[in-house]
Amino acid sequence: MTNTIQGSGSKKILYVAIGSTAAFILYITFALTPAGLCFNVDSGPNSLGLSFSYTKGMVLSFFESRSQEQLLCYSQFLQIWDAIFAIIYTLMYASWIVYLFNKRWLALIPVIGMISDWSENYIELLMIKTYTNAGAVSETIVSLGSGINSFKWVFLSLTYLV
Repeated sequence: MTNTIQGSGSKKILYVAIGSTAAFILYITFALTPAGLCFNVDSGPNSLGLSFSYTKGMVLSFFESRSQEQLLCYSQFLQIWDAIFAIIYTLMYASWIVYLFNKRWLALIPVIGMISDWSENYIELLMIKTYTNAGAVSETIVSLGSGINSFKWVFLSLTYLV
């Protein structure tokens, strides 16, 4: 009887893993990438969160290379599209980890990565607001954002190592 229950639970987790993987691919293709086009520039990085860390100079360069409309678009991207993406990739990674290793506690690794991603996005939003209001960013906020971003990448890397 326990094998049937475990087998049934395992099948459900597999379905969630496959479904979230499909959602991951579709979301990147049809939502995330198109939503990010409005703040892309020809040269330089198109997202602060894709580097392992960043400096105040990198942040200022990133902001200065974009118009106010592009910064507004980037803010909306962080608040909506990137936040949803974090849920999708966390569900995908966590369900595959639980399915393959049958250790639910390992699913905490991508969950911590997601929380770090959201925290880093919040800090980026603070930097954008400060920059658009004052034309400058605080070294402290940049360091905090960069540290959280590095923490996020450590946990996302641990997810891949699992």
